[in-house]
Amino acid sequence: MWDLSSSFVFSENDVGKNRALASLQKLQELNNAVVVSTLTTTLTKQKLSDFQAVVFTDISLEKSLEYNDYCHNHQPPISFIKTEVRGLFGTVFCDFGPKFTVFDVDGEEPHTGIIASISNDNPALVSCVDDERLEFEDGDLVVFSEIQGMKELNDGKPRKIKSVRPYSFTLEEDTTNFGTYVKGGIVTQVKQPKVLNFKPLRAALKDPGDFLLSDFSKFDRPPLLHIAFQALNRFICEFGRFPVARSEEDAQKFISIAGNINECLGEGGVEDINPKLLTHFAFGARAVLNPMAAMFGGIVGQEVVKACSGKFHPLFQFFYFDSVESLPVEPLDPIDFKPLNSRYDAQISVFGSKLQKNLEDAKVFIVGSGALGCEFLKNVALMGVSCGSQGKLTITDDDVIEKSNLSRQFLFRDWNIGQAKSTVAASAAVSINPQLKIEALQNRVGPETECVFHDDFWENLTVVISALDNVNARLYVDQRCLYFQKPLLESGTLGAKCNTQMVIPHLTENYGASRDPTEKQAPMCTVHSFPHNIDHCLTWARSEFEGLLEKTPAEVNAYLSNPSEYATAMRNAADAQAKDNLERILQCLEQEKCETFQDCVTWARLRFEDYFVNRVKQLTFTFPEDATTSTGAPFWSAPKRFPRPLQFSTTDPSHLQFIMAASILRAETFGIPVPDWVKNTKMLAKAVEKVIVPDFQPKEGVKIETDEKATSLSTGSVDDAAVINELLFKLERCRNNLPSGFRMKPIQFEKDDDTNYHMDLIAGLANMRARNYSIPEVDKLKAKFIAGRIIPAIATSTAMATGLVCLELYKVLDGAHKVEDYRNTFANLALPLFSMAEPVPPKVMKHRDMSWTVWDRWILRGNPTVRELIQWLKDKGLNAYSISYGSCLLFSNMFPRHKERLDKKVVDVAREIAKGDLPPYRSHLDVVVACEDDEDNDINIPQISVYYR
Repeated sequence: MWDLSSSFVFSENDVGKNRALASLQKLQELNNAVVVSTLTTTLTKQKLSDFQAVVFTDISLEKSLEYNDYCHNHQPPISFIKTEVRGLFGTVFCDFGPKFTVFDVDGEEPHTGIIASISNDNPALVSCVDDERLEFEDGDLVVFSEIQGMKELNDGKPRKIKSVRPYSFTLEEDTTNFGTYVKGGIVTQVKQPKVLNFKPLRAALKDPGDFLLSDFSKFDRPPLLHIAFQALNRFICEFGRFPVARSEEDAQKFISIAGNINECLGEGGVEDINPKLLTHFAFGARAVLNPMAAMFGGIVGQEVVKACSGKFHPLFQFFYFDSVESLPVEPLDPIDFKPLNSRYDAQISVFGSKLQKNLEDAKVFIVGSGALGCEFLKNVALMGVSCGSQGKLTITDDDVIEKSNLSRQFLFRDWNIGQAKSTVAASAAVSINPQLKIEALQNRVGPETECVFHDDFWENLTVVISALDNVNARLYVDQRCLYFQKPLLESGTLGAKCNTQMVIPHLTENYGASRDPTEKQAPMCTVHSFPHNIDHCLTWARSEFEGLLEKTPAEVNAYLSNPSEYATAMRNAADAQAKDNLERILQCLEQEKCETFQDCVTWARLRFEDYFVNRVKQLTFTFPEDATTSTGAPFWSAPKRFPRPLQFSTTDPSHLQFIMAASILRAETFGIPVPDWVKNTKMLAKAVEKVIVPDFQPKEGVKIETDEKATSLSTGSVDDAAVINELLFKLERCRNNLPSGFRMKPIQFEKDDDTNYHMDLIAGLANMRARNYSIPEVDKLKAKFIAGRIIPAIATSTAMATGLVCLELYKVLDGAHKVEDYRNTFANLALPLFSMAEPVPPKVMKHRDMSWTVWDRWILRGNPTVRELIQWLKDKGLNAYSISYGSCLLFSNMFPRHKERLDKKVVDVAREIAKGDLPPYRSHLDVVVACEDDEDNDINIPQISVYYR
């Protein structure tokens, strides 16, 4: 029964069965491409030679030493990982052999810079454009390419750099006799392999070296836990069992063994063996808790990937962790820890039945049912959260399951694709623990769903767990939790990185109190005319895809559905955007209208010519290679790259691939059947050769945007209204020639379907444009990653993040912990790095004998008038001069007419000014009051909730 506290693959029906056999089917379901097998006989050393990596989780130290010696000395070495979770304590040990090569120590893309100048010196000074700060470090190796003038550096040889500054560095090379730098050039970091010399376990136990720290407030903890885990092994060997939970006698025996081990270490021992901590260790040693298993499962899972791939830096070699702060604050009676013969007995042996009851009766809201949401559901189901008669768990997610989700959203299976995430996840969680009281919703959480997630809903919650994937939604949930004073457990992942943040009423700052800097967006003119990396090309390609295949067909349909209404809207707008819309519709329905598949091929071929030939010719005609700016500087200086037009050829596979994808998608928008011959290279080439491509002559006076601050490429003019009328006249004539009921089919970009040609077209657009500008091209997978704006999510960091959050959940539901007991975490499993710290307390504001924080909300009951509200504040020494409700100003002492509102009820003024009824599910309104003290200093007071019923 104790296994049910920590493992999601077992059910109560499995009690008494072999663990490997009982878990086989559910593990196999996770991925049919992975063959899962079992071994239930005695494990021999020779059997280990079948594997690249082995993980031991439940084994004596003596056996570990025997197996590790074999793995370490095997040729080739077998990567050996040993891990244990004992109550709130855990450990990992890695030995990947005497010479293990790491090919990529951090998994980050090599850093690059665009060169502005290189001196002929010893050593040479290299300056880069101030577009982005350099992220090189002293001692890095770099290679140079595309340099004009000083071509000696283009030989591909890695060179060491030093004295790195934000926009420059020194090259350890004498360039005195090199050619003079003219222009151009890219500098790229070279990743160096790293060889690690792992010690075998036998040697590492005696000389562990540096421990990997997770919490700097516990810097002396790892050496003590190094002894504690050895002491536990010796206790089990001596007594044939684990220490009994809450047995003071067993705890003393355990502490005595630990003390003996410490004495034998001599100067290598610890000064204080901390009997209190070792008592906690002994009390919980038999229990495997789900949050600890989730956390260590994530860490070890990533180490297995490192062992098999050489990607990311392995854990070297010991890692120890504890979360004793999760224990209840108040002392409990030993009877509270007595087993109840339930699936939660392991957890009860550590925390007691009182906290278990709190878990079971909790009312929890999990927002999001993706990678984090699935892991949270599994964790809370195993912990017994919301499994009691008073408990309830609500999960919501408005998304459906896609194939790409299956790599880390582990409650979903192939046969769930297309179904609602929250419903499937809730059903899977109930199969893990049938006692779970759960409701699954498909609503997005936001202002528009406050009729679903209303005041009563928020007020009845115990805790909110955020499993969202975007900042705006997180900020909204944060504001709701702040308003209703509910704990918010926040977390996020980015590839191998993860972070957790605890937002606890009155103890910590809220999520929105600190913000990451916003991502830098490439200027519009850079994307449109002056790209200098593949990201710019893919941003442009995605924009063109949406414009051609989604927005224009949608505009066509909007016009055809109601021509007169659409025409009125365009005439009223009378701006450059309206003109652009009409020009696109007319072009689509007249000049570029497709009736046969050959028409679609013609359209695709002419698009190629327009994008990659004519536009480039026009750009280089307007700005020739020797063009200068108004200051006399070369126009085409870094980061700008001078483009060259392409020459279309049916013998170039990438050209034909572009034509195929573009013509198939164009046919889809017009509802034209796609013939089989389009996938035959020779037949497609013949169809393309039929297309007559008109000659192009660049024009004088063409305006090309070069201002990096410009946000639109459309320019208005005084004649917009006249042009719009002319376009509408032409459109009306064109509409009369269309078949009755004609509509186009807009195509929404879908990155996850490899058969729909969406990514083929986007990759084709981006790579042809990259070819224009001599930018390295990318394959379809890399293109999908960038254009699909995919934030990488992997199962390992997700499991770790949710495990850490659930260790904090114990503290929240105990309800008596101080801010110093909580932990926020940033971790990067690639390095690996763990950084835990106390949350930041909220900022305290003071006035007279009052103090408040962002968590406070003042409440005024009795349906007061405006005058009564002002007087209520006056009694606190605050002079109110302005009262607002949302965006409406209810009262200001600057406006004499507002005096007539003084004796009206605040709620009546709000109804009158806001021009709408207040929501029926609400019995109060929230006002923001601007106040001064008697010395005319502004005082920032909390929001005031005025109750009117």
